[in-house]
Amino acid sequence: MAQRHAQPAGKILLVDDDPGLLRLLSIRLRAESYEVEAVESAHKALAALNRFSPDLVVTDLRMDKMDGIELLKELQTRSPGLRVVIITAHGTIPDAVLATQSGAFGFLTKPIDKDELMQTVERALRVSGSVEVNEDWASDIITRNQAMKEILNQAKMVAATDARVLINGDSGTGKELLARAIHNASTRREQAFVAINCSAMAENLLESELFGHEKGAFTGATRSHKGLFQAAEGGSLLLDEIGDMPMRLQVKLLRVLQENQVRPVGSTDAVDVDVRVISATHRDLQTLMTEGSFREDLYYRLNVVNIRIPTLGERREDIPLLVAHFLGQIAREAGQERKVYAPEAVEMLVTAEWPGNIRQLYNVVRQNVALSRSPVISAELVQQSLGEHAGKLLSFSDARDEFTRNYLSQILQVTMGNVSQAARLAKRNRTDFYKLLARHDLNPDQFKIR
Repeated sequence: MAQRHAQPAGKILLVDDDPGLLRLLSIRLRAESYEVEAVESAHKALAALNRFSPDLVVTDLRMDKMDGIELLKELQTRSPGLRVVIITAHGTIPDAVLATQSGAFGFLTKPIDKDELMQTVERALRVSGSVEVNEDWASDIITRNQAMKEILNQAKMVAATDARVLINGDSGTGKELLARAIHNASTRREQAFVAINCSAMAENLLESELFGHEKGAFTGATRSHKGLFQAAEGGSLLLDEIGDMPMRLQVKLLRVLQENQVRPVGSTDAVDVDVRVISATHRDLQTLMTEGSFREDLYYRLNVVNIRIPTLGERREDIPLLVAHFLGQIAREAGQERKVYAPEAVEMLVTAEWPGNIRQLYNVVRQNVALSRSPVISAELVQQSLGEHAGKLLSFSDARDEFTRNYLSQILQVTMGNVSQAARLAKRNRTDFYKLLARHDLNPDQFKIR
């Protein structure tokens, strides 16, 4: 018989509280070259999610504590785009309807037919596109930070769908890089990726750039111009700093998202567009909605999947990796020997404050390379570049003391200064608890309501 897999085998997470069925399905799938992780409960499945990074989840519907539908909904929150197949005991119509209405890719009925199992798995993986993604889809994102790895896993999952994505993050954290990675991992990767900064131009110019204009639509419009929605046809459009878009254009953008059509300035005809919209902002859109400067209906159109990128200060372990990457990149561009940082200079970079995040780090490295007369960049040169942003991480002992002090303060606030109750919550005897308070200069009377 011919091989079943036209595509590379994927990673499948099996979830079933029946050990016999779990073992049988594992044997069948592994025989077809799939990588399988088998767990006995929904909670264990969620625990394995980031570690195993499955391309597909096959789960029983009826399980104790958390059933298959509840697991499906949790997976949709944690890993948008991850395909889920539900196993039902008797194949009843209500079960099947509930599974598909909740977003399951499909369902299998017990006893499970081997051919039906394989066909369903192949179809789910083929539609998700997850096993076809190029390994270099996120090669521009340099990280070993666990939170960033989870974000990349989420990005890869959502890339398999056409869901709109809103990326939140401070300036310089790499929002455009992540948007481009999502595009690269999607079925649209052969088409254009187009980005525009919504805060970088005047309202009329931004309208023309996004939606296009007809010849004679306004003074200076000497020829027709296709907007970026049409330029990104079949691909992806990043609307960077979407929070700064003027209200009038928000209304026009909302109409485009609802109708999948654009109407160029000065035209009476609408043009169909097929574009995946990704938006990004460093601003709090919830606050902008409260202030009345951002439309609530547009927010919910854009914010189908929300991804927040951590600041560089939250991923300090990435700084040496990023520095090494930038040094190599700068050397290649200049055709020069690669420079290196002195160990104490690297320590200074790792412990510094980075309000400008990765963009600021890149600028500092480029400046250091340009100004260093030696192949080894000194700590003194780094100090000059950082200026007031040079900082120092707390020692382990100081960090532990700060955590303990904050913990004790919080628990005293909860108990309103009641030491006996606070000691019980902390699972410490009363005498030891008093010693901890004294060591950290905390007076329980200050937490009592007067």
